[in-house]
Amino acid sequence: MKGTVFVELIKMAESAFGEDVVDDVLDKADLESGGAFTTVGNYPCSELVKIVEAFSEHSGLSAEVLQRKFGAWMLDHFGENYPDFFKGKTDSFAMLEAVDGEIHVEVRKLYPDAELPKFVTERKSDKHLEMTYSSPRPLAAFCHGLIEACVERFDETAEIDRGPTRPSDNSTTFQIKVT
Repeated sequence: MKGTVFVELIKMAESAFGEDVVDDVLDKADLESGGAFTTVGNYPCSELVKIVEAFSEHSGLSAEVLQRKFGAWMLDHFGENYPDFFKGKTDSFAMLEAVDGEIHVEVRKLYPDAELPKFVTERKSDKHLEMTYSSPRPLAAFCHGLIEACVERFDETAEIDRGPTRPSDNSTTFQIKVT
């Protein structure tokens, strides 16, 4: 995984818990990297999972909740650092439909070696989008948080139901119904 994801996770944790707590939690997490990440580095997803689990133990929040909060954090990060991705998008469905065919194309230009998840969308109606997420990484909850934050970013409300995650390909389907 790209280091920028790790750097942002650490920033979120520092914002929530403070630098000293983050240092202690990372020390206890027994990370191969030692907890030192750069935005341009590549790190195994297993380290991200270990960090989330360590902060789950520290905070008492489930790893699911932390991943969803991190998804929301990352959407804010994308909005601040890549505002062009959001230009011309009038609602959350337009944004979510653009992830694979537009945004990931641009990400590959910046990071040709990036291993990106796959998103397949199908508009069921004007108020219902089905989005299937597949990834080599177990980050369906993170994706859920991104979707929730996307809906909020466009000042919408929605019911977001997530189907079971298939362990074989970390694939899950979201039913997003704008209310």
